[in-house]
Amino acid sequence: MGAAAEMLGVSPAFLRALGAAKLIEPMRSSGGHRRFSRYQLRLAARARELVDQGTPVEAACRIIVLEDQLAEALRINNARDRPAGH
Repeated sequence: MGAAAEMLGVSPAFLRALGAAKLIEPMRSSGGHRRFSRYQLRLAARARELVDQGTPVEAACRIIVLEDQLAEALRINNARDRPAGH
C-alpha cells in the first residue's frame, strides 16, 4: 500500500478511504499486503484529482463510478452500432 500511495502522491489513509467507499478493493498477497491493479490505480488517481479540486471523497467515488458506467455504456453502444465484419 505504501508504494501505491507514494506513486500516486497520496497517503495510505486516502487509499483506505477509497476502499471504505468501495471504489477500490485490492487483492491481498499471501503475506497480507494489498495489491492494486493498474485499473484501481487509475481510479485512485482520478479520485485524487477530484478531491484536490475540493470534492469530498464519497462524492468523488460516486462520480468515478458514474463516469465508468457511462464509458462502458458508450463502448457497448459503439460496438453494437458497428456493422458486422468491421
